[in-house]
Amino acid sequence: MFEIIRYTSEKQAEWDAFIAQSKNGTFLMYRGYMDYHSDRFADCSLMFYLKGQLYAVIPANINGHTFHSHQGLTYGGVVMNDKCTASNILHLFEDMNEFLKSIGVKKVEYKPIPHIYSSMPAEEDLYALFRCGASIVARGISTCIDLPIHRKWRQNRRTALNKSVTDGITVEISDDLEDFWNILDTNLMQSHGTHPVHTLNEMRKLKDAFPKNIVLWVAKNPSGNTVAGILLYQTTHVIHSQYISATPEGKKSGAIDAIMHEVLKSENRYFDFGISTEQGGQYLNEKLIFQKEGFGGRGICYDTYEYTLS
Repeated sequence: MFEIIRYTSEKQAEWDAFIAQSKNGTFLMYRGYMDYHSDRFADCSLMFYLKGQLYAVIPANINGHTFHSHQGLTYGGVVMNDKCTASNILHLFEDMNEFLKSIGVKKVEYKPIPHIYSSMPAEEDLYALFRCGASIVARGISTCIDLPIHRKWRQNRRTALNKSVTDGITVEISDDLEDFWNILDTNLMQSHGTHPVHTLNEMRKLKDAFPKNIVLWVAKNPSGNTVAGILLYQTTHVIHSQYISATPEGKKSGAIDAIMHEVLKSENRYFDFGISTEQGGQYLNEKLIFQKEGFGGRGICYDTYEYTLS
């Protein structure tokens, strides 16, 4: 039913144009974002044509005999236009599975796009996964604020916000990533012995390429020093906090709370903090998720499905 081709750079304009008018794609699926780490993954993104027209795409890579929803992205299932139907997506999976078998794939690992990122219902792929015999092999729980509801903050969060006012903390949007990256990197090394997923230079390039989508908010003390920051990924419906970090001074002064007070004035539908789980969801960082829930957030799942090709 479908003509399936593997993505090549000659298709970038067509790919990006499709993402832009899709019902569930975000700027993370633009090739200018995906390909910044193309050296780390063997790309196997697919494009699906129906009667000569591009009908759907899937950002993906291949590792051994496994086809992955792109491992460089938090999510990345089938991106669809508003004409996609349940029946056609079921046939799309059937055709995709035959195509994948023809190139030696034995297993599919699939990360659907959480529904909050879609402009209209877009879970036809979840039904197709069920028909493929897929099972959930990982589930992370994120904390999401439904912004129009304006849930009240917990008392400890309101107290921290008041402390930021007393301590003279100011908040602004900044294009200077370096000070924030130093704070972020120091905290990650001290807490987890690791570095941010992105290097400073990588994030500079991505921010330059997507200035409306990648936004840094910082908090400064009365001396003008940056004491906290939140790097946001902004899509049509969702603000996602990609990185949050503060100095010891910033933590004592409620600097993160001061930033959140400004950020949550957005007209977007949702604010998504990101997952608070590790080990595929087997470990819940209760302290971390408690802090996020203090701003009024509640749970939404990021799932990973897996099925074998027979």
